Amino acid sequence: MSDRPDEPEAAIAGTSMGGAMDLGVDEAETLEKATAGPDGAGPEDRPRSLWSDAWRDLRRNPVFIISALVILFLVFISLWPSAITSGSPLKCDLSKAQEGSQPGHPFGFDGQGCDVYTRTVYGARTSVTVGVLATLGVAVLGSVLGALAGFFGGLSDSVLSRITDVFFAIPVVLGGLVLLSVITSNTVWPVIGFIVLLGWPQISRIARGAVITAKQNDYVQAARALGASNSRLLLRHIAPNAVAPVIVVATIALGTYIALEATLSYLGVGLKPPSVSWGIDISSASPYIRNAPHALLWPSGALAITVLAFIMLGDAVRDALDPKLR
Repeated sequence: MSDRPDEPEAAIAGTSMGGAMDLGVDEAETLEKATAGPDGAGPEDRPRSLWSDAWRDLRRNPVFIISALVILFLVFISLWPSAITSGSPLKCDLSKAQEGSQPGHPFGFDGQGCDVYTRTVYGARTSVTVGVLATLGVAVLGSVLGALAGFFGGLSDSVLSRITDVFFAIPVVLGGLVLLSVITSNTVWPVIGFIVLLGWPQISRIARGAVITAKQNDYVQAARALGASNSRLLLRHIAPNAVAPVIVVATIALGTYIALEATLSYLGVGLKPPSVSWGIDISSASPYIRNAPHALLWPSGALAITVLAFIMLGDAVRDALDPKLR
């Protein structure tokens, strides 16, 4: 029996049950210290946003990792094509026309005697430039118009909806044949402008629907009751919660715009020689498909891989940003 019966902790510690209780308390304190952060709050107590959850899911998605690596490689060779090729895409030798693979020329030569490998590498710059700039233009223009129409509603919403219907009725390829056939510029800007002109209605409808849904939330109504201005409501409370579907659609559409540029260049109304484009190379190699199929295979394969990478990236981003798919 304890010599200090007036201390209950000492009395309990002398029994086997008391020792177990002390051990349980020590383990609980150790576990609490291990899970607590430097500020005393555990990881479960820290608030997580949609973007942090989405990034966590993307890092675990092999589809996102593979597509992101492919896209990073395409961006790298677009910025520094000389890092993996030392030739010039405009240097051709007719004496080597339609010849196959040779040392230093792994993809062979096309019908004009140009190195297919060099032209394929430099063609990535055109495709990535058109895709990225066209997507940025479409996203900005469509998001602004759609957000304003969805936020204010009324006459502006009705007018924008009718204009959107008119643009949706225009066939994209036919519109490109009509509009770009009268332009003689060899730069990418006419193609980018055409894509923005016909591409913004899709993003506009997505942004409009997202804004209409977001402005009905309680936090927006509370901010409005506290006297927040329309610009503050739209920029601080609605836009951050309505931008996710726009990012998803724009990411998927980027690959579509790259394919559209190649299609227009193939038809002769997009980029024109001496510009370097996968669409131009595919068009030039088509008459020689029996004698020199390699000249058609490599730019077509590069185009397919690029479009597929951006579509896969868009699908991964959609899965990560849509809480219903978790």
